Amino acid sequence: MKYKEINIGKHNNLDNGEMKIVDVEGNEILLCRHENKFYALGSKCPHYGASLDEGVLHDGHIICPWHHAAFEVKTGNLLEPPSRDCLTKFELEVIKDEIIVKIPADFSTSRKCSMADFNPEKDNRTFVILGAGAAGASAAETLRREGFNGRIILVSHERKLPYDRPNLSKEYMQGKAKDEWMPLRDEQFYRSNSIELMLGVEIKSAGIHEKTIRFTDREPINYDRLLLATGSKPNILKIPGTELRNIFTLRSFDDCDAIIETFESVKSATVIGASFIGMEVANSLRERGIPVTVVAPESEPFEYSLDKKVGEIIREAHENNGVSFKLGSTVKEFKGDYNVQKAVLDSGEELVTDLVIVGIGVRPVTEYIDGLATEDDGSLFVNEYFKAGDDVYAAGDIAKFRDWRTGEKMRIEHWRTAEQQGMYAAKNMLGKDVKYQSVPFFWSVQAGLHLGYVGHAPEWEEVILHRSSGEMKFIAYYLKHNRLYAAVANGFDRQLDIIEELMKKGREPSADEVKSGTLDWKSLLNNVS
Repeated sequence: MKYKEINIGKHNNLDNGEMKIVDVEGNEILLCRHENKFYALGSKCPHYGASLDEGVLHDGHIICPWHHAAFEVKTGNLLEPPSRDCLTKFELEVIKDEIIVKIPADFSTSRKCSMADFNPEKDNRTFVILGAGAAGASAAETLRREGFNGRIILVSHERKLPYDRPNLSKEYMQGKAKDEWMPLRDEQFYRSNSIELMLGVEIKSAGIHEKTIRFTDREPINYDRLLLATGSKPNILKIPGTELRNIFTLRSFDDCDAIIETFESVKSATVIGASFIGMEVANSLRERGIPVTVVAPESEPFEYSLDKKVGEIIREAHENNGVSFKLGSTVKEFKGDYNVQKAVLDSGEELVTDLVIVGIGVRPVTEYIDGLATEDDGSLFVNEYFKAGDDVYAAGDIAKFRDWRTGEKMRIEHWRTAEQQGMYAAKNMLGKDVKYQSVPFFWSVQAGLHLGYVGHAPEWEEVILHRSSGEMKFIAYYLKHNRLYAAVANGFDRQLDIIEELMKKGREPSADEVKSGTLDWKSLLNNVS
């Protein structure tokens, strides 16, 4: 490979733990200093292209400011999703305080991670993954990255290649993301890494004791180790009129395509539910110029997941974007001849509508499992290694586990967390015994807000909200037992990165420190090794 050696000058003003973008003859690199050594890496996160200098470098890894992918500073190797690729590492040397960087002719900020070959002579085991969503797709790639030479079978009831599900309610529904952008990987990737895809198949049963997966339309397969990652399905309304056309839930690519097909004739839409799917869909409909009314029983959007004070800010942003709200209300009936024409509220008010999208939560898909007990909500309880039984693991929406920070049981229905769990489950399927001690993070884009949420706080004793008057930029802290359980923000990306790092070390600020409003985040981070 041909390189060009380029002198980028002196950078002694860069302290340990700092990084900056350096232009190298029209190409940007990320120059980092860690343990008194310099490293040159790709400057953009391979996931969505965030500029990594706006994130955090700590404890030998770089955290993306947008979606919290993490990379090893010494190598550029991927440590945490949602990125699936590694950062390019550029060789450099320091001569008399000046840094010389070797830039290849085929400059790229990212690279594919190294993968093991399929070699049954080295390993004749078969690992089956049921579900090709966030957890399943992540696990399949992790198995190869971690050196597994055996057979991998990735099973999905959908006919699509594993795809970027969070984008369905955002850019894809808005018409800003093309079909070809949506797959996580192309077909060639799975072929070249010998990951067998079984798409468009229905699982009849997973027999845990006999280690056999049965399907409705093909021969059964046996496994040596199994990952259950079948995700969840939307809850449905059980009220009169749900059989009318143009009433949808949104979970799959096909669901989204069916909704988009109605847009040319839609004059007004109703969204039922004021949580993440509902509010993202409302925003996307407004991006299409469609009038939208959101109906929900809460007094504010996200009242029970983010608190009324935060919900008020988000509602204000949506109202500024043209969304109408009917809060403190439920729909008791739909009316129409063939297509839906009206949504009848519990107050008796009738909303004229020709499109309804229902977003009232999801439930785990576990009915097919034979040989494992489920929790009351249908989930599977797993230990800190995501083990659900002998040679059986579970990850993603169906997995319930104990929060390593608090000991409380939790189940999280978010993309990055599912990818993390798939990664950890895969490592433990290989016998690496790696405990899950990551911190949940999820994001949402709606009505001009770029929300990030770090930690987990299904309940709280107090919410401390910091917001400048009249601005949409804010950060809210969720406190319980004099401890910071979670934070949500718009416009405080670096702080959320730091909070995640502090939570990993069990060194997050106390409730009293949060209430003081004078936190020095850089000092807090520097005091944690």
